[in-house]
Amino acid sequence: MQTLHVELGERRYPIFIGSDLDPQALLAPYIFGQQVMIVTNTTIQPLYLDHYVKAIEALGKKVATCILPDGEKYKDIQHLNLIFDALLEAGFNRDCTVLALGGGVIGDMAGFASACFQRGVYFIQVPTTLLSQVDSSVGGKTGINHPLGKNMIGAFQQPQVVLADMSQLKSLPDRELSAGLAEVIKYALLGDEKFLLWLEANMEGLVARDPALLAEAVYRSCAHKARIVANDEKEQGERALLNLGHTFGHAIESYLGYGVWLHGEAVATGMVMAADLSQRMGWISAADLERTKKIIQRAGLPIVCPTIPLEDFLGYMAHDKKVLNGQLRLVLLKQLGQAVITKEFDVELMQQAIVANQTK
Repeated sequence: MQTLHVELGERRYPIFIGSDLDPQALLAPYIFGQQVMIVTNTTIQPLYLDHYVKAIEALGKKVATCILPDGEKYKDIQHLNLIFDALLEAGFNRDCTVLALGGGVIGDMAGFASACFQRGVYFIQVPTTLLSQVDSSVGGKTGINHPLGKNMIGAFQQPQVVLADMSQLKSLPDRELSAGLAEVIKYALLGDEKFLLWLEANMEGLVARDPALLAEAVYRSCAHKARIVANDEKEQGERALLNLGHTFGHAIESYLGYGVWLHGEAVATGMVMAADLSQRMGWISAADLERTKKIIQRAGLPIVCPTIPLEDFLGYMAHDKKVLNGQLRLVLLKQLGQAVITKEFDVELMQQAIVANQTK
């Protein structure tokens, strides 16, 4: 097992990364009250829920569960309310812990519920997908979607601990694994060319689920994010770099309908659009753009999206959280391994990059 820490002063917390981790031993120091609400979904329930219920009950805690339907389309206020219903029906108080057992949707919703219930209760992340292990479980971003924009309603709610168990990735569908690799590639493109070289050397092994390679990818991704979050918890500056590909990707998700494309699939094509615009602006070479496309394709991810009317695409981008004072900001590539946040881009070139990376 490897351990990282997100350094946030008194709110410092560990990320445990390994295979067949013992939840009873690892979670015991981080469950402070006597009540634990495990939030999961219908896919994870038969696989892992009983194991975690027994482990926490063995600590002498009262455990209740809230089981949500599986899918991005359920990440809304109606299904968030089901978590509040479960907490109230169980008679839980403000010393309770909400434990998210699932992927990014469950982590975002359970975290948001924990931030709101009785104005804030304890929160634990047990991410069961690669995407949630390398990205959404770390850093405290929680929330739900709105028909007009993804993740537009939420709160920052840091967990007490993150438990990333590689053995849980064995049950992950191939498409979900690839979606997680999109976020791994993102870290390499935005700030670590050595990591990009490592991914280029090991992508086939990652796709084949080599546990040692996956653990290394999770560790390096989490280390990168933990450093950025420690410097900029509330995304006032550097943390926005983590949105490479996301402004374009969120527009794709919103237009197609949440869940039609997985988040990682939309981000993958969004990163191609960002790289394409960077190349059109003369920041990276045509060879760099092709290199970006190739590593994304090798991960089993799309590099073009279905045709979306440009007016609609731009409309969804205008609702992005990175719009500041009416000005859209994008994360673009100065070079592979060095991203920047900028509002200084040519809108016509951006439109060309969007249109160029759609199915003809």
